[in-house]
Amino acid sequence: MSDPMKVLIAYDGSSGADAALADLPRAGLPRVAEALILSVADVFLPPQSSPAPAFPAQVPAAVQRAWAQATQAVEEARALALQARAHVLTAFPAWDVRAETCADAPAWAVIKQADTWQPDMIVMGSHGRSAMGRLLLGSVSHKVLTEAHCSVRVGRRPYQTDEAPLHLLIGVDGSADAEAAVHAVAMREWPPGSAIRLVTALDARTYTALAFTHLPRGTGTAAKNETESTWVSDLVEAMAAPLRTRGLTVSSVVTEGDPKHVLLNEAEHWQADGIFVGARGLSRVERFLLGSVSAAVAARAHCSVEVVRTSRKICLDRTSEVALG
Repeated sequence: MSDPMKVLIAYDGSSGADAALADLPRAGLPRVAEALILSVADVFLPPQSSPAPAFPAQVPAAVQRAWAQATQAVEEARALALQARAHVLTAFPAWDVRAETCADAPAWAVIKQADTWQPDMIVMGSHGRSAMGRLLLGSVSHKVLTEAHCSVRVGRRPYQTDEAPLHLLIGVDGSADAEAAVHAVAMREWPPGSAIRLVTALDARTYTALAFTHLPRGTGTAAKNETESTWVSDLVEAMAAPLRTRGLTVSSVVTEGDPKHVLLNEAEHWQADGIFVGARGLSRVERFLLGSVSAAVAARAHCSVEVVRTSRKICLDRTSEVALG
């Protein structure tokens, strides 16, 4: 029996963090899982195991106020973590949910907790509070997206909260992490009638990668075009197979253009409920390199975005070694 999924939830009480919690029931997550709620007070306090600070006999009033404010911030963070825990247990009563608090820089607190606890996924809001916990995409969330060693889900409030079918978009490019994104979707439980759209964006970097890794040397233009078309067709079919096996409806879009623009435009046009992308793309050009495509999609999408990293052996049925190259 496999270990239960582990989900680390960064929560700061902001509307963005609340939206991420509201999104969880629509994320296809398992009935049984472990969750750790982490609320971070963006203040400094000595470690609890250390002796009390050696203040002078007459502690300046300003220092006393700062210490009291820091202590209060930690207590407020603790209350927020417990509030989030109650919310998660309402949505997932069979989950094992813990709440923890710390005083630290928010991004590094989340990253360090993830390195220690080793979750399968970090969940956070797209923006946070300015006073405490600033989980702001472009600063804290961007740092977590860049530095975390596991998948990261940037949750946004869903359009619907019932069991209506979902529209899920997956960016695919033949890379291992894109394959992991497909695997993540295939292993989740989605409402009946949910549909998947596989999106492949072809740009100059794609063709460069194909020239180095997939296409035969010394062939004519027509032959290369045919090989490119075959590669994309085989790729899409290989990615669609495990999704269809799970009873999901699968369609595909292959178009030329900048991947981040293609993904965002298609998600908007198709009214996607969620976008899944790999953290990194084709090895030679890394089209889905964090800091470009994945971060841009996570920052600008109208819906939730999950950036998937390969954390375990992918067990998809490979119908074509060329397609998965």
